[in-house]
Amino acid sequence: MSIELPDAIDAYFSADKTGNAQALSELFTQDATVVDEGNTYQGREAIRQWMANASTQYTYTVEPFDIAEEAQRTIVTSHLVGNFPGSPVDLRYFFVLRGDKIAELEIVP
Repeated sequence: MSIELPDAIDAYFSADKTGNAQALSELFTQDATVVDEGNTYQGREAIRQWMANASTQYTYTVEPFDIAEEAQRTIVTSHLVGNFPGSPVDLRYFFVLRGDKIAELEIVP
């Protein structure tokens, strides 16, 4: 199933597929926050390092299949399959956009 994603979120999932941590980090505001697996990453450099570690530690594919809006957040549900514990899993990505950048991202099962 194909869904229509806002440009910044579509770019996020495209950059994630390539594993390009630098390109992915540039989609975020300078002061952005990412929360993933109970860890918080603040700022572009921390976000770049988070993605660089994730892309070298695991091999995975992520396919968004649902989108919803809630309290000024865009929630994208995606199917994640890879060589990580608990695979496959459906994750919810809670995005807060500021202009054409991602200001906040929280990833939860």
